[in-house]
Amino acid sequence: MTTRISARPLTGRVAVVTGASSGIGEAAAEHLAELGAQVVVLARRAGRLDDLVSRIERNGGQALALAVDVTDPAAVRAAADRVAAGPGGADLLFNNAGVMLPAPVEELATDQWQRQIDLNITGLMNVIGAFIPQLVASAGERGVADLINTSSIAAQNIFPDFAVYSATKAYVTHLSRHLRAELGAKNVRVSAIEPGIVGTELQSHVTDEGALAWLEGSKKEMEWLTPQDVARTVGFVASLPPRVNLQQVTIMPTGQPG
Repeated sequence: MTTRISARPLTGRVAVVTGASSGIGEAAAEHLAELGAQVVVLARRAGRLDDLVSRIERNGGQALALAVDVTDPAAVRAAADRVAAGPGGADLLFNNAGVMLPAPVEELATDQWQRQIDLNITGLMNVIGAFIPQLVASAGERGVADLINTSSIAAQNIFPDFAVYSATKAYVTHLSRHLRAELGAKNVRVSAIEPGIVGTELQSHVTDEGALAWLEGSKKEMEWLTPQDVARTVGFVASLPPRVNLQQVTIMPTGQPG
């Protein structure tokens, strides 16, 4: 006897994706919609979100765009209220918004430090705080909910000039492990996705010459991951049977040594 795997295993689920206007978030929103989820996409750039929703709907999916800055806690709470009142409460949250601004610590680029902390840590917590009641309630009703946080291989490995970024991602990974222990008994699965180098807009924000040279050199030495590679990983994690929780997933370019 063979077991068939549904081509749309997320049908009936409501997935919220932050940082959805480009890169991993954009690709994940499209893929989760392909898997049957009703997708709510959050980011600051309303025009990009509208284009994304149009593509998803043209391909037969359902999507809602909410222009939100995740560093604004009141705006995030308002978005969560909109999701609760509209699609009916999230049972999948892909907490993906982030920024990477490497620089030697001696340069004292304190504005860049703060921007990374504000988005990668405070923004992450704003979203968790706003949506965790919905995840817990959905898990109680349906037997499963997912909180998937975007971390980075930088949470584990050492990259000179990436100290603040790496530290913010170490926070994401360690937080995710603690939340999994706290929420698993309530049927909320928590996962941290730790990609290596992915070709996204993150690199376009880098201004440090040393980091830019390293990134450019790595592009010549190996084939980077694509946002779609990470998106498929997110879809796989969310599609597993409720009893299965992938706590931490590291996804690397084959040619990246560390």
